[in-house]
Amino acid sequence: MRFTNIIALALLVILMPSCKSCKDKKSEEESPEITENGPTAENTLGFGVLNKVKGIWNGPVTSTTPLGGYPEWIVDFRPITENQISAKNELDTMNDIFLSFFIAKYNNQYKVAFRNGGSFGSRKRVSYFLADSVSETANQSFYKFTEIIKGKTRAYTEVIRKADSLIIKSYTNNYNSLPTSAPHMAWKAKLQDTTSATNAVTHFNFPKKTQTIDFSSVFAGQSEAVFYSGSNLSADPYPETAQPYLGKTTVNYTYDGAHTPSSSKKTLLIIMTQPLFSGPVPNTANLKYRSRYVILDATNQSFVFNYMHPGSYYVYALYDNDGNLTASSGDWLSTANTPFTLTALGTTTVSPQINFTIP
Repeated sequence: MRFTNIIALALLVILMPSCKSCKDKKSEEESPEITENGPTAENTLGFGVLNKVKGIWNGPVTSTTPLGGYPEWIVDFRPITENQISAKNELDTMNDIFLSFFIAKYNNQYKVAFRNGGSFGSRKRVSYFLADSVSETANQSFYKFTEIIKGKTRAYTEVIRKADSLIIKSYTNNYNSLPTSAPHMAWKAKLQDTTSATNAVTHFNFPKKTQTIDFSSVFAGQSEAVFYSGSNLSADPYPETAQPYLGKTTVNYTYDGAHTPSSSKKTLLIIMTQPLFSGPVPNTANLKYRSRYVILDATNQSFVFNYMHPGSYYVYALYDNDGNLTASSGDWLSTANTPFTLTALGTTTVSPQINFTIP
């Protein structure tokens, strides 16, 4: 059983410094056809991506960023309105990310927008992209999203769906230090589960060709569609606090009398949509149902998972005794399937207990 967790940071740095000299060339998966977009939501450019990304995905990240590559990154995309789908992830109390695709009006056109925002070392950054190239065939769908004001020269993201694979590649000009955008990171994931999104799909009759937000004038006076804490973050046109439907869960975990934590160790809180244990035996096949996780100092025994999809979950706590961020011999674990249910815009609290030393 393996919980590799330092993954969610990979997309946090889409606009952080990366390589100094890379060629701006199309990926071999890309065969885009430029699609003209009409003035109504019925002709929304990139609409197909809303259906293509839903579900729980897991796969490795390769990156030219200082963070390098990672063997695993897990994202749980679900609808939060009839025209928007999102995923929220944390790494720790200093680093998190909120990804979202939704329908926006801009320059009298309707296109799917991509919002990529979160915290990196507690510094917040949010960037906005619009679909500008789409190719949808029986075997593959390709979508390119470019930064709204400066376009492809500043930054862009490619989303490719084929069979049970989802590929997301990002490019940036490294804070305008390069003449054009260069490859930054790539995530190649496999579909793990779609059942977690079923209730929201049914509830919203998702997806619909309706407008989420009007971007017609919100970028006036901005030099680029990127917002930073300590700078222009207050001008963010669609902040996390404005996201609908989502709730929050507080996890207060404890240790039984046989386990006393050290402040130098870490604890992982893992949220799953299906139970990990069948009686006393872990069902490792259910690891595909991991939805969210966070790494905490072992004496920090409370965490709030914010902007969380409504649904039914199980939470587990793993004390990482050997510091390898995996469940291994000598680590401590909560072995009870601790269930909880979160309602739309709701709050809930759950309290797992670490009570077992892995042999």
